[in-house]
Amino acid sequence: MDESNYDEFGNYIGPELATSSEEESEVEHRAEDVDSDHSEDEGPGPMAMELRVEAPQTQIVLHEDKQYYPDAEDVFGPGVEALVQEEDTQPLTEPIVAPITERKFQVDESAQLPDTMYTKEFLVDLLGHPNMVRNIALGGHLHHGKTALLDVLVAATHSWPEWDAATPIATPTTKMRQPNERAFGYTDVHRLERQRGIGLKSMPMSLVAQNTKGKSYALNIMDTPGHANFIDEVAAALRLADGVVVVVDAVEGVMSGTERVIRAAVREGLGITLVINKVDRLILELKLPPEDAYIKLKHTAEEVNSTIATCPHTDASMRVSPELGNVCFASASFGWCFSLESFAARYVDTWQMPVAPKELARRLWGDVYYHAERRTFMRRRAPDGKQAVRSFVHFVLEPLYKIFAQVVGEDEPQLRTTLNALGIRLRKADYAMNARDLLRRVLCHFFGPPTGLVDMCVAHVKSPAANARAKTEHLYTGQMDGATAAAMRACDAEGPLVVSVAKQYPSSDASQFYVLGRIFSGHISAGQKVRVLGEAFAPGDDEDMALATVSDAWVYCSRYRIPVSGLGAGSWVLLSGVDASIAKTATIVDTSVAEAELAIVRPLQLPADAVVKIAVEPVAPTELPKLLSGLRKIGKSYPLAHTRVEESGEHILLGTGELYLDCIMHDLRTMYAEIDIKVADPVVAFRETTSETSAIRVFGDSPNGKNRLTIIAEPVDPGICEDIESGRVQADWPARQVGQFFEANHGWDILAGRSIWAFGPTVSGPNILSDDTLPAETDRARLRMVRDSIKQGFVWATREGPLCDEPMRSTRFRILNADLAESAMHRGGGQLIPAARRVCYSSFLTASPRLMEPISFVEIQAPRDCVSNVYTVIGRRRGHVTHDAPKPGSPMYTIHALVPTIDASGFETDLRTFTHGQAFCQLFFDHWQAVPGDPLDREVVLRPLEPSAGQQLARDFMLKTRRRKGLSDDVSIDKFIDDPTLRDVVREFQQ
Repeated sequence: MDESNYDEFGNYIGPELATSSEEESEVEHRAEDVDSDHSEDEGPGPMAMELRVEAPQTQIVLHEDKQYYPDAEDVFGPGVEALVQEEDTQPLTEPIVAPITERKFQVDESAQLPDTMYTKEFLVDLLGHPNMVRNIALGGHLHHGKTALLDVLVAATHSWPEWDAATPIATPTTKMRQPNERAFGYTDVHRLERQRGIGLKSMPMSLVAQNTKGKSYALNIMDTPGHANFIDEVAAALRLADGVVVVVDAVEGVMSGTERVIRAAVREGLGITLVINKVDRLILELKLPPEDAYIKLKHTAEEVNSTIATCPHTDASMRVSPELGNVCFASASFGWCFSLESFAARYVDTWQMPVAPKELARRLWGDVYYHAERRTFMRRRAPDGKQAVRSFVHFVLEPLYKIFAQVVGEDEPQLRTTLNALGIRLRKADYAMNARDLLRRVLCHFFGPPTGLVDMCVAHVKSPAANARAKTEHLYTGQMDGATAAAMRACDAEGPLVVSVAKQYPSSDASQFYVLGRIFSGHISAGQKVRVLGEAFAPGDDEDMALATVSDAWVYCSRYRIPVSGLGAGSWVLLSGVDASIAKTATIVDTSVAEAELAIVRPLQLPADAVVKIAVEPVAPTELPKLLSGLRKIGKSYPLAHTRVEESGEHILLGTGELYLDCIMHDLRTMYAEIDIKVADPVVAFRETTSETSAIRVFGDSPNGKNRLTIIAEPVDPGICEDIESGRVQADWPARQVGQFFEANHGWDILAGRSIWAFGPTVSGPNILSDDTLPAETDRARLRMVRDSIKQGFVWATREGPLCDEPMRSTRFRILNADLAESAMHRGGGQLIPAARRVCYSSFLTASPRLMEPISFVEIQAPRDCVSNVYTVIGRRRGHVTHDAPKPGSPMYTIHALVPTIDASGFETDLRTFTHGQAFCQLFFDHWQAVPGDPLDREVVLRPLEPSAGQQLARDFMLKTRRRKGLSDDVSIDKFIDDPTLRDVVREFQQ
């Protein structure tokens, strides 16, 4: 740097410098010269590279011209279209890159079928021979071992290493205390079932099992839930089955769930067999001597017989007893099950005894004794000594007790010697197991596969061919002299197709539904076109009929499905592609059947009412369509669940209890709707009834004033309501048959019985409409012409009562007079339907109306020191105890009580709190009972934020129900009566 060009302050004072534009032009000229030289030479020189690199370093690039990231064209090449998305099109609640979620809500092993001791083709071939098939339902109380018993059959026929490695679990409390994922039952496929540890769905299992003689049979077994809230699943299973295996805990005996299953089986006309399960508890827990254990087992069998005897239409042929071969003894948790005959066959085979196993089995039960010194059987103990021992104790219980004692108490050398004598060979590692695992291993080797259970099912459960006639006559609604009914009675695979659909199952990802049905006649295959007849189908009315094509057909085995080309009569079949028009149950028939001959199989007869209800709505109102779609799927999955929309716009879900609704909400939130849902507090359904006969003959006019109906209302006996709801009498019977039924069973006059028109609000509803008009006062010909319109008005009135829009119950409406217009156009449905509804309301309100509430039956098991606390909890909820007694042969007390359902919310939690978790209860709907007080009494004073009691309850329940539904508080008869004179008379009468 030349210092002469700067002053002492550092300012430049030299000659004028070139401008920046001149510098840039000079650089450009130099670059052009270099480029021209490069075009003549073979390659660029070092100076050119230097210039190319240095040029951008001094270049000024504006902000908008800078490029921080490559464009799409730079990365993917030319011709790429770049789309710019607005930032507010995706909500902030959703991630930019959503995680990959796998929709799988239940176990499904259909992709890789498990190994079995038989081929799948052999199973399908056996299903084609109805005489070699048994359709069975497993039923019983909660935690009595139904699923575990089925697991024994599965473990004997399937490769199931998880069952072999699982620790035997004797009681539910042990399972809760030591959760073992490997101990899940084979039919516990739903995610919620595994979380709660109880069965929630009826699941089928088809397998091949051998009897004692080695003959193979195809068993279609339906495992049912034991909880009282899921009795609808039991009803669906009984519809498909030909017999029931009732499983009873040897310690607890017959409980409320056992009684309900037995009554349902008797009502369906099914054969009953018994398995006394958990015999190990008598040995390990109660530590009963062998003689006392026999008495306990005998008492359990007699309890079952007593329950059967209390059911209507039963006889001595339904008795169960071990010597008859329809009782088995089992310990499903330890993997063994035997009957007397199978145990006797083991003695005969081992000791080469010259007697038939059946003859020896007859001497192993009852008051039959064995004298060891004389080696003889006798009916009484020997008078000269005590050597005679009861035969069941000597031949069955004492060897069993000795095996338990040896395995639990002896060391390996002594135990090995004992097992070798029994022909049981174990590995060295087996002796290092804990006591329960080793006990299961030894007993499984000792008893072998459960051939005794198979013998019992084959001998005492009818085959589909043998039971087809009784099943058809009980369930089919068509003409019994037609070709379809004849094929169903014969279980003919070549006849017209009839499939009764009783259950629907979601796929593993809940994207579609499969239907499970029983083939009564014909043959169904994939790709076949069928007619789907709904529950409301009637001949001549094809509104509830749809055409569908069967997409696939399977044999359903809980965890996996076996695809088949088709199945014939007597089998259970799982179908896809036909569920679109099915709400609950349906009947599938062939398209070749004439429409005039179409008829349905009777819908399920559910032994309980859905009395607990909740209101649901989506958190985001825009997700209402998802909620509606989810509610429709809930109706398919749960047979007893009902949904309806109130006038206020609320969506109401009705179920049997708290657990039932909790499972529904789980499935609705996670499987079907997948949205956030707000749930209101649970309430109960009410019924409206009358307590007296109408004191005034109330009449009502049609809107055109040309028709007048006179009707009175009166109460109906509870026994009549029970007969109507159970289907013992039907309104579509001939009038003579209906009259004879009421005359023989309820003492009615024959003419009064023959005058019944309809039941309401459904065909099995507990309300009656009868024609009590006189020919001299009423034109009977005109009345018959408007009969359907009056019936529709009656159904409308009984479905929505005047008190709080709840159904009526136990009410009979009698038509006393009908003044009808001469012209048919003036007495049409638009005139008479609303008139009949209004006059039913007015006659109902003059018959001392009352409100009815559901009453729940509670069965409680608790130790003796907790009984007083149980009484306290029941008394706080308006309940009362009906039975209190110790359970024979156990340290538990059994308490029966009745509690109003509206006060039973949280009862189980409260009970466990007061008893420190020692009491266990089952609660289910029992009957309807009138609420104390008059709901129309305006003198009752209801104070806000204070509970009502006594005679205030009826008024309180009615007003709160009306307000929740968006109705006014005023319930007046004035709006149902048009005539001012009659209105004044009724008002004076009420005052």
